[in-house]
Amino acid sequence: MSERKAGYGQYCPISRALDVLGERWSLLIVRDMLVGATRFNDLSRGLPGLSRSLLAKRLRQLERAGVVERVRGEYLLTRSGRELEPIVFGIGAWGARWTFGDPERDELDAELLVWWIHKGLDVSGFPGKRQVFRIRFRDDRRSFWIVVESGSPSVCLTDPGYEVDVTIASDVASLYQVWLGRLSLKDAVRSGRLAFEGPAALTRRMPAALRLSPVAPVVASA
Repeated sequence: MSERKAGYGQYCPISRALDVLGERWSLLIVRDMLVGATRFNDLSRGLPGLSRSLLAKRLRQLERAGVVERVRGEYLLTRSGRELEPIVFGIGAWGARWTFGDPERDELDAELLVWWIHKGLDVSGFPGKRQVFRIRFRDDRRSFWIVVESGSPSVCLTDPGYEVDVTIASDVASLYQVWLGRLSLKDAVRSGRLAFEGPAALTRRMPAALRLSPVAPVVASA
């Protein structure tokens, strides 16, 4: 059976673009690819509300539209896909200004937040070939560990057994708001909503190591 959906019946470039990008989840898939996700499993883990079967379907649709190409097991944006960057982040800027308030409870996914954070940690200021960060949420019984081996990060849901360099302690909402630029890191630390625990020589490097979301600058300015 064909997966092609009915169009809008209008000869207009906007309606044609919506035929490609207007399906649920499509723009979020492109968003994650714009910030570096190329593997099916990474895309799936970064979009936990999207079933793997629907993710596969959306990727096929984007491939047919020439937005995505599959190369040696990776999904890569084509020139067409890369040109969506200012559009996707332009939507983010509009959302930051007009629709982005305090988080709703069902939007706070601790595991997803740790997954987002681990992709952007900058450990260049840390000694050694392995760095271990524990994330301890005050309102979630789980702990998470981010292990960076020779610059390659991974998330552990159980204690990996290595000595922890720095623990990040926060409630889920506060760390979300820091990462997204709605709450400054300085204000979060000053108010006690977020703390770095560990040797001072390492904790003082955390503001530089904890790189924020690509949309954080537009959220902060909004």
